[in-house]
Amino acid sequence: MLSKKIMFMLAITVSLTAWNCGGLKGGGFNLFTVQDDIALGKQFSQQIESDTKQFPILPEQGNEEVYKYIRGLTQQLLRTGKVAHANEFVWQVKIINDNETLNAFAVPGGYLYVYTGLIKFLDTEDQLAGVMGHEIAHAALRHSTQQMSKIYGLDALRQIITGKTDPGLMEQIALGLVSLKFSRAHESQADEHSVIYLCGTNLNASGAAGFFEKIQGKGGTPPEFLSTHPDPGNRVKDIKAKAQSLNCTGKNVNKTEYDRIKKLLK
Repeated sequence: MLSKKIMFMLAITVSLTAWNCGGLKGGGFNLFTVQDDIALGKQFSQQIESDTKQFPILPEQGNEEVYKYIRGLTQQLLRTGKVAHANEFVWQVKIINDNETLNAFAVPGGYLYVYTGLIKFLDTEDQLAGVMGHEIAHAALRHSTQQMSKIYGLDALRQIITGKTDPGLMEQIALGLVSLKFSRAHESQADEHSVIYLCGTNLNASGAAGFFEKIQGKGGTPPEFLSTHPDPGNRVKDIKAKAQSLNCTGKNVNKTEYDRIKKLLK
């Protein structure tokens, strides 16, 4: 069993891949199997949800309507038939009660987390759907375990899954993961697949571009996950170009319903 300290560090690493990951292109070399992704994601999710100080999960009781909305939006994307492992991964969605953090992240196996700060910051449903599509893509395309495969050998990776490694090696691996710098490839691919997923709905398929446009207009120092490549301005252009190339016809942004959901968050 992984120690709480190590599991926390690994969970943080995966969260950083949400908007900053890269490495090998989709379909790249991966020593993990799909079942390994599922097992590893379960370990991550258990640790995340047990660390109430770092990850204060919004209680389901009293917030049933918000959870129903977020999960319904996620299922809408999964039902497009465009998401890899849509029927294999768990696709569990939890909300982190942190109004100061503008982020969402995914861990292997389809465990998705979105912060209340991001929900409140965004203006429309298509923007949130764009972000969720991006995170779904990271999990579905197995970006995190591809990147880990690039750096660590098979024996070390299997030990992560089974928990049979010595603490020293685990800490070394965890520290190495925390310091990883990712290239453009996975980030751009997740943006692209967000458009592909939304294109199968009646929503504006370039919803993710709205996040970047809004964060650019916020002023001040951008969040850390936007301080590296790809440039947010280029991402807006690329996302919109992808939606146009696919001839996406969805126009809905659902601002009225989104405003109602935001008001339900304390």
